[in-house]
Amino acid sequence: MIEDRNTINEENMNAKFKELEFLSAFIDKYREMRNLWEVKHPQYYLKHVRKSALERLLTFVQTFIPEATMEILLQKIGILRNMYKREHNKIQNSLRSGESADDVYVPRRWYYNKLRFLDDQTEARASLSTLPSTLPSTLPCTLPCTLPSTPAEADEDQAGSSILEEPDVTIWSQVNEFYKYLVY
Repeated sequence: MIEDRNTINEENMNAKFKELEFLSAFIDKYREMRNLWEVKHPQYYLKHVRKSALERLLTFVQTFIPEATMEILLQKIGILRNMYKREHNKIQNSLRSGESADDVYVPRRWYYNKLRFLDDQTEARASLSTLPSTLPSTLPCTLPCTLPSTPAEADEDQAGSSILEEPDVTIWSQVNEFYKYLVY
């Protein structure tokens, strides 16, 4: 019985959140609070300032949806940003595909253009590699620099050699040592 009531409340809250008038006003209010979405904003990384801005935004939401909580607010912001990014990626992919201007993907979400302020805030961050920046200098390398592109070139380079012959064990032992260095 309680679960049914919670489900109904959640459905009502979701329906209210999706209303055109409310969602439009919510996006406008969110856009005004630049420290919540603009990565280069001086207060973006100040947790207490962000928390204060989120509390003001929650107060605004609670005027329309009294049962809204901070958890729900953060979830709704995440959903909006995620949906915007999906639509944005679809547009970018259709542009890259070389389709004609008539065939370029058109966003299906009415609020896509209202969220355009997130464009430069949704780029992927540069990743950091955990691999060593240089290869070990102690590993001697006697592997050939170029491989033959055709069997005929291989025959010219190594007259009389064949795939069926035993491979050079020293080269493979060096490869295995290098692999062990990477794995361990």
